[in-house]
Amino acid sequence: MSAAATALGARLDELLAARTGANARFFEREAERTALLCHRIAERFARGGRLIALGLSPQARSDVRHVAVEFVHPVIVGKRALPAIGLSREGGSLERQVELVGQPGDIAIAFDAGAAGALERAAARGCLTIGYEPLGAEWEFAPPSDDPFVRQELAETHYHVLWELCHVFFEHRGLLEGRESRAAHDTGASSFLYPFLAERETDLAGVVEDVRRSVLMKADDVARLREQTLTENREALIAAAETLRRCGTILALGNGGSATDAMDAVADFREAPQGWPSRAAIDLTEDAAILTALANDIGTAAIFQRQVIAYGRQGDALLALSTSGNSENVLAALAEARRRGLRTVAMVGYDGGRVAAEELADHVIVTRSEHIPRIQEAQASAYHALRELIELVE
Repeated sequence: MSAAATALGARLDELLAARTGANARFFEREAERTALLCHRIAERFARGGRLIALGLSPQARSDVRHVAVEFVHPVIVGKRALPAIGLSREGGSLERQVELVGQPGDIAIAFDAGAAGALERAAARGCLTIGYEPLGAEWEFAPPSDDPFVRQELAETHYHVLWELCHVFFEHRGLLEGRESRAAHDTGASSFLYPFLAERETDLAGVVEDVRRSVLMKADDVARLREQTLTENREALIAAAETLRRCGTILALGNGGSATDAMDAVADFREAPQGWPSRAAIDLTEDAAILTALANDIGTAAIFQRQVIAYGRQGDALLALSTSGNSENVLAALAEARRRGLRTVAMVGYDGGRVAAEELADHVIVTRSEHIPRIQEAQASAYHALRELIELVE
C-alpha cells in the first residue's frame, strides 16, 4: 500500500473512532428519554396524529424526506404504515406551511436552525415537538459531536429507532392514554385470564425499560456495522475516492430511503457543510415528473437508466445506493453507465446481492446486514467518509 493510501486508511480509522465514541455517548445518555418519547409518539399516532418533518438546508431536506418515507412505507414486515409529511424549502415559508398543515395532535420533528420558527408555530398549535438542534423543542436530542456528518448520522439512527420502537406500544394498547378507538368487546368475568383483551395494562415502566434496552441494542448493532463497513471496505472506499476526485459529474440514485441517501450525498457534493469545494452532482431521484413519467409510460425498471442516457457522459461517475443490491432499476442504471463509459460506485447491503456477485460496479462497498435501517445508517457513514476522502486524495 502506498504512503498516500496508508494516510487515507489512517483517516478512515479516525473517522470510525469518532463515530463509535459519539454513538456510545449519545445513546447511553438518551436511551431512557428515547423510550419515553416512543410512548408519547405512539399515543399521538393512536389518536390520529401525524408526524410533520421540517428542514431547510440541503442536508436537512434529505432527513425530512427520509423520515416521511420510513413512516409512511415501513420496510419491516408487520409494521403498520403511519402518516408522515415532509415540509421543506419547495413549499415556501416553513412557518406558513405549518400553519396550513399542522394540527394539535401532530408531532413535529426539526433538523436545522432554519426550521426553528416553524417548530415554534407547531408547538403553538399543540404539536409535540422534537429537535436535533437547540431549537426550543419539547424533546431535544443534541448529538455529542462538532462534525456535521456525525451529527446527521446519529440523528438518522435516532429517528429510525423512534420509528421502529414506537410500534412496541401499539402492541400494548392499554398503555396509550386518550386513544379514541377502544376494544369492541367486554371480557367480563374472564378478564383475569385475558387481561390484554380488556386493555387494562398498567406496567408502563416495564415496557419502557424493555424499549430502553432495545434502543441500546440497536445502537450497538449500528456501531458494529459501521466498523465492518469502514474497515472491510477500506480499499474500495479509497479507490472510489480516487475515482470520484477525478471524474466529471457524479450521478446518484437509490429507491425509498436510499433515494434520500442519494439526495443527501448530492447535497454534500454540491454544498458540503464543512465548506469544501463544490462538485458537480445530479440527484436522479429528485424530479418527480421525470420519475412518474418514466414509471407510467415505460416501467419502474427504466426510471434511472433513462436518466443515465440523458445526463451521463464518458468520464462521469454513477453512485448507486441499494440495501439489497438486487433492485432492477439500480442494475439497469449500472449497466447503462458502463456502456456509456461512466465509472461506477455501489453501496449495497445484505451479501451485496447481484451488484457484488456479478461485479456490476467498479467499486462495491458492502454493508453486511439484513436489517434495512441499520444498513442505511452504516451507508451514511460510508458516503460521508467517501466525501471527506475525496478532498484528501492528491
